[in-house]
Amino acid sequence: MQQGIVIHAPHDLRIQELETGELQPQQLKVKVKAGGICGSDLHYYHHGGFGVVRIKEPMVLGHEVSGQIAEVGSGISDIKPGTRIAISPSRPCGACKYCQEGKQNHCLDMRFYGSAMRMPHVQGAFRQEIVIERAQAHVVADHVSDGEAAMAEPLSVALHAVRRAGPLVGKRVLVTGCGPIGALVVIAARRAGALEVVVTDVAKMPLETAVKVGADRAVNMAETPDALKEYAADKGTFDVLFEASGNERALVGALEALRPQAIIVQVGLGGDINFPANLLVGKELDWRGAFRFHEEFAMAVELMNKKLVDVKPLISATYPFEKSVEAFEIAGDRSKMMKVQISFA
Repeated sequence: MQQGIVIHAPHDLRIQELETGELQPQQLKVKVKAGGICGSDLHYYHHGGFGVVRIKEPMVLGHEVSGQIAEVGSGISDIKPGTRIAISPSRPCGACKYCQEGKQNHCLDMRFYGSAMRMPHVQGAFRQEIVIERAQAHVVADHVSDGEAAMAEPLSVALHAVRRAGPLVGKRVLVTGCGPIGALVVIAARRAGALEVVVTDVAKMPLETAVKVGADRAVNMAETPDALKEYAADKGTFDVLFEASGNERALVGALEALRPQAIIVQVGLGGDINFPANLLVGKELDWRGAFRFHEEFAMAVELMNKKLVDVKPLISATYPFEKSVEAFEIAGDRSKMMKVQISFA
């Protein structure tokens, strides 16, 4: 038996014993080292879910995790115990029509860690030990810390969003919302060749962090709500908008700053949004969604392994798993925290 972090109801988070499960020939038993608290984890903790998704049974939270292999299945020979890995939480079926088309993030039988979207719920990875499929394990370099390795999942989300935007070489980019995903989009857009990156938010600390990881300018919309108007001249400035806040005002307020035929990538989730169709038509804007990731997970790990990105500035604090309630309580404080992680080592 080992221990994990289980949500039972809003603000009812418990550390309790869990069974690890039997190791199959093509599986790995992993000692979990670090886990990052995601926005969806916070929604489960504070509200019991989001949208129509609700907790109907106790569920282990967590999908941003790293670990060290403790044991390998009898059918695996290409990786050894002791290897440090980032764990992809995505387990597409591989057989449905979308998996066959290479759109695994739209799998019809997806099992994504810590998700109440299906019943029974898919249990998460905030636990001391977990059995995973070989394909979920991505080896991290010695210089990559456990905390950095656990950032591979949110970095994958940002990389997928950037790919949805198309080529960014020489483009001017606006990012609205500078939480962890927005800041990671800044990193990914820079790697993709963006010429200029401007970020907006209503909190000081996330804006300062976005500048640390590569933004050219940070605009506090709470202090200067009209700041984007200077970018609206001659039908706009920005070629691409990454909307990472999920806030209708952030999206609509940025539209005048976009050039004709600009691309909007909607990354943030926040419910229904009223979109001005006249601007969509008049500027020939292209509004796209970005949902999860697939092959970008391996890309995220390789970028960290090769020291081509630095996610360390985004890790604000690490709590031992015994203090998970304290970690969840502070994780939502955007005046102090970007990414809060939990240590299981």
